[in-house]
Amino acid sequence: MTSEIIHKQIVEALKRANLPESDFDVELARDFAHGDYASNVALIVGKSTAVEPLGIAEKLLPYLGNDGDGYIEKVEIAGPGFLNFWLSEKYHSNVLQKAAIDPTSPRLRGARWGWNDSLRGKKVMVEYTDPNVMKPFHIGHLMSNAIGESLSRLYEASGAQVSRTNYFSDVGLAIARAVWGMKEMKQTMPAETVDVRERTDFLGKAYAFGVKQAEEDESVMSEAKEINRQIYVKQEGEYLELYNIGRRWSLEHFDLLYKKLGSNFDHLIAESEVSKPGLEMSWQALKQGIFTESEGAVVFPEEKSGLHTRVFVTKEQLPTYEAKELALVGKKHELFPFDSSITITANEQNDYFKVVLKAVDIILPELAGKTRHVSHGMLRLPSGKMSSRTGNVITGEALINDVVLKAKEKNPDEKIAEGVAIGAIKYSILKQQPGKDIIFDFEKSLSLEGDSGPYLQYAYARARSVLEKSQSSNPKAQPNPNFQNLKLGEREKKLVRVIARFPEIIKNAQVHLAPQNICTYLIELASEFNSFYASNQIINPEDKETTQLRLVLTAAVAQTLSNGLYTLGIPVLEHM
Repeated sequence: MTSEIIHKQIVEALKRANLPESDFDVELARDFAHGDYASNVALIVGKSTAVEPLGIAEKLLPYLGNDGDGYIEKVEIAGPGFLNFWLSEKYHSNVLQKAAIDPTSPRLRGARWGWNDSLRGKKVMVEYTDPNVMKPFHIGHLMSNAIGESLSRLYEASGAQVSRTNYFSDVGLAIARAVWGMKEMKQTMPAETVDVRERTDFLGKAYAFGVKQAEEDESVMSEAKEINRQIYVKQEGEYLELYNIGRRWSLEHFDLLYKKLGSNFDHLIAESEVSKPGLEMSWQALKQGIFTESEGAVVFPEEKSGLHTRVFVTKEQLPTYEAKELALVGKKHELFPFDSSITITANEQNDYFKVVLKAVDIILPELAGKTRHVSHGMLRLPSGKMSSRTGNVITGEALINDVVLKAKEKNPDEKIAEGVAIGAIKYSILKQQPGKDIIFDFEKSLSLEGDSGPYLQYAYARARSVLEKSQSSNPKAQPNPNFQNLKLGEREKKLVRVIARFPEIIKNAQVHLAPQNICTYLIELASEFNSFYASNQIINPEDKETTQLRLVLTAAVAQTLSNGLYTLGIPVLEHM
């Protein structure tokens, strides 16, 4: 990271100027007029020494700028004492060499452009999506999937070994009511041979019917509780048979959706797998005095958690979600001995996770502090309504299908329309800070004119089109360029300065778990490239040197957009 090089240089400058060490920042400059990087070191040291920051900056300045590689062109003092750093043409030529696609080969020179090794040797588990069998794959699962997949890729881009994990619910009263609905609607139950979407549509209807009847009829609720017990103990009979069919159909359907969304999970953990271990761990915690008994239930009391009381075992001696979550953390570490673990869920589970993770810290001290909860908000339509053909709440698949239909109005190709739709949905989710609610607007999300996933996909396709055109017109006209001899004009320099920021953006997005930073950056890059494309002739047979430079720039833009879209989990489309 260039910021790390500058940081080290400033630390050395502090020593040489006999100034105290301090905890200062080196950040990307907000405006290129103020350089490429900026540091607040003079302001921080000024506070601790009661010396004017301007005076501190003036003392540091003589020791800054000469980095040995010739990458820092100049350093200037700005405002009340900020230090601004400009990077050299040699540095920018080096950036192009790392980022650009080799025009003479299909091999990508910049396949790892922007990546870093800051987490090499670390193991990170990311748990996300977490659907419920027999219930529709709703839009909340889409949000968890988009965020979880992006964070997984950001960790990989920082050198970590990542395990993608999906913890799905396959037991509980809600599922028992769905099984009751399946039994009552058995005459309309589709055959195994029909499309899986039709089979899971039946499951959704059976679930809705079972829930409604259980709410209105106490005898149905009692039967559902008995079904729940039989499923829990795996008692042979009609209920278990229907349950196994519904579970299998759901998982088959989920697999199709994961493939469409670009997710490939390393571990699928069922809630039923951690029920018994969670129960045993809770009883053990009761014996150890960590949990207490309350009206026949086992609870983690407020005075022990420091938060609020939560039930881990019901008075019927059944494990709650909390107990299962406790066992889940242990099972995940058993499957993949992680250094850190991230769990993505809706923000309505924030308080739940605060207590559960506190319990984990006490009961599994070897894993204390290793699990982090990242929450997301709700996704809504501009109307505020989320109704659809499939019921009261729109499903994730229905949203995808609706966006695909809308995308087909501009491009009838099924594969491209699906890629555009996935890009539109994921970008709409990821451009916001995780935790905030999202308003999904069909028109804006599919626009090729601004802040959208398709806008980025189109910018990439445009760049690739230029490169393909150059090769088809004269495939021998582009020898491997000598990057150190490229002469950057002002127009080219501005574009390469944006490209050069990419590695820093990737690192910051991973550290802060902030995919939205990549969205903002890629929009800036695409906008800058589109302006460059509109005002400059890239391929000019009369000027081979300028053509070569601009093709290298175009290749670097294409690779940066491709790598950036990859970290967001957005399909990279060669043509649109």
